[in-house]
Amino acid sequence: MAHIRDLDPGSSALAYYGAELRRLREAAGLTQKQVGDIIYCTGSLVGQIETARKAPTREFTERVDAALGAEGALIRLWPLVSRSALPGWFQPYAEMEATATTIYTYQAQLVHGLLQTDAYARAVLGVLSKDRLDERASARLERQSILQRKGRPVLWAILGEGVLHQAVGGPEVMRGQLAHLLSYRHDDWVHIQVLPFAAGTHAGQLGSFNILRFDDAPDIAYSEGYDGGRTTIDPQQVGDRSLRYDLLQAAALSLDKSADLIASVMEDRYGERP
Repeated sequence: MAHIRDLDPGSSALAYYGAELRRLREAAGLTQKQVGDIIYCTGSLVGQIETARKAPTREFTERVDAALGAEGALIRLWPLVSRSALPGWFQPYAEMEATATTIYTYQAQLVHGLLQTDAYARAVLGVLSKDRLDERASARLERQSILQRKGRPVLWAILGEGVLHQAVGGPEVMRGQLAHLLSYRHDDWVHIQVLPFAAGTHAGQLGSFNILRFDDAPDIAYSEGYDGGRTTIDPQQVGDRSLRYDLLQAAALSLDKSADLIASVMEDRYGERP
């Protein structure tokens, strides 16, 4: 059985979090079971997190931070820990995404990760394996915190109409997901458009892609496949994606008409009027 003293706190964000949790707990003179009783979980779970065998959730972090009087120390570590549950090849992109001032995304098959509900994310991430599903879904949803912070980025998302019809997770999950998309209808920072089937041939037929823009760094284009993601700052390639995105926006429905279509699909296909 692993012990926190056998772990190198510098080896990972998860190990550092575990070491800090144990330090704060021992400073408070509490056992793992006592901490568990205070925050309504098992002492075993506290031990697993201290030994970096299990990742903490945001809820656990907020409760234990308050219980141990950590004054936000563990909460400040949480984004790093959460990001560590993302695939290794995706983590560099997630870090860049978190600092972007504007995010443009075209999604042909799925709702973008920044707009997914918990149930939708679990359905997507659990297709091949349920291993560590809680941690992986939590990490994906933690990315969305950039949309609530001060100085958040502007997000422009174009979704292929097929995304609305692909019943990821079943009707109940899709009702919740489409309702979540509609919740941004009057948001000044998140803009969602739908590329309708009627658009026919379009500039995004080669697949989904993202463009990140920054105040003081070159634009970045990103796309991914089955085995990883590809990021480029090559001006020609970024320019190509930018042109494609402009053409997709021109072919997509307006913001209002897009919301109307989402609402219509939600009612007609998934049986609920928003």
